[in-house]
Amino acid sequence: MFENLSDRLNATLQKLRGQTRLSEDNIRETLREVRVALLEADVALPVVKDFISAIRERAVGQEIHASLQPGQALVKLVHQQLVALMGEQVAPLDLQARPPVTVLVAGLQGAGKTTSVGKLARYLREREKKRVLVTSCDIYRPAAMEQLRLLAAQVGADYFDGQAIGKPQQIAEQAQAHARQQHFDVLLVDTAGRLHIDADMMDEVKAIHRAIGPHETLFVVDAMTGQDAANTARAFNEALPLTGVVLTKADGDARGGAALSVRAITGKPIKFIGMGEKTDAMEPFHPDRLASRILGMGDVLSLVEEVERKVDRKQAEQLARKVQSGRKFTLEDFRQQLLQMENMGGMASLMDKLPGMGQLPEAVRKQAAAGSDSKRMIAIINSMTRQERHFPDIIRGSRKRRIAAGSGTQVQDINRLIKQYAQMQKMFRKMGGGGMAKMMKKMQGRLPKGMLPPGM
Repeated sequence: MFENLSDRLNATLQKLRGQTRLSEDNIRETLREVRVALLEADVALPVVKDFISAIRERAVGQEIHASLQPGQALVKLVHQQLVALMGEQVAPLDLQARPPVTVLVAGLQGAGKTTSVGKLARYLREREKKRVLVTSCDIYRPAAMEQLRLLAAQVGADYFDGQAIGKPQQIAEQAQAHARQQHFDVLLVDTAGRLHIDADMMDEVKAIHRAIGPHETLFVVDAMTGQDAANTARAFNEALPLTGVVLTKADGDARGGAALSVRAITGKPIKFIGMGEKTDAMEPFHPDRLASRILGMGDVLSLVEEVERKVDRKQAEQLARKVQSGRKFTLEDFRQQLLQMENMGGMASLMDKLPGMGQLPEAVRKQAAAGSDSKRMIAIINSMTRQERHFPDIIRGSRKRRIAAGSGTQVQDINRLIKQYAQMQKMFRKMGGGGMAKMMKKMQGRLPKGMLPPGM
């Protein structure tokens, strides 16, 4: 998300390099390009106008620190204004109310409501340690209830089946009563959507809201709908007392204007952002972190949290001990490293969070992400025998052809993987027996400030 906006903003702010001070002329020219960049990212026009006005007012005032260069100064102002636009602080779900805390989820059809309910259930169960019940009031979309039932089983939540009840309002009421009787901590209520906003849909969701009085009412919006997201958000905000927004499919949109528009139009915080199809691909929304990523500053905090959560600590410690003792780094070790990276979203996701990557040309970023095709490499290693993984020197002509056939790849791909493995093995050899400290000393001063080599 935000690739186009990031590239345009970085290119615009780079033009201020070499200038000694901020003047009305260079501020005017730079903000004109920032305005175009925001509009191209599908940010709503009224939001863009307010955003540019706020930056102009602060830039020509007395808020520029003497030690900052013009480019740094404007980047700082744009970052602060992006954070303000998206909500300043993290807005978690309020789970302090008397259980069961009822959360109503509303939005258009196709926005990802049902999937979001499944992701939220997993988030609440795993990270908040809550006992979660989910139910679906969607009696119109074929297999909507079955979809949520399967999702609930997948993420370890309980499911209240209202299919025999038939009426959406009664399903919600009986699910709430069941949650209360069985002492659930949280009840997530999925509602029906339509392809467009209509009176019947709004009347139905308002009736459900009146019947169960939810503690949280979340509006789910598809980041890829662009300007339409702002119009939909306005309509739902007028119909329901929203408490927050869930932004979905953020990984599939290069523009990302919905994230910047919805908060300003509804006045309600974005509470969660969906960044993929997997059930663990939903994160609390951090305005400051996303603003940093938009401006190419990376998001180290999110990266650290992701590593803590998704990397197998025991396996990582075993590899560290192996490297320190100077033992051989095998293709099986390489495979485990690739699996860990894939679990974290792959190289593209990793690069998105590393500081300084936004300054690299787009072609270089895409080439680096494409060059590390971890799924293909995992498939290749999976097609090897145990002996081949531990003694890759035996992999020659006929073995390469067999491995290529088994993994659906070419012999050239096998050669490329073995070459990459040899480079990693060489690096790990240097890191063993105190070599890591020597390697870090050699690299000191050669990397851009704030950058670390992969895996450090």
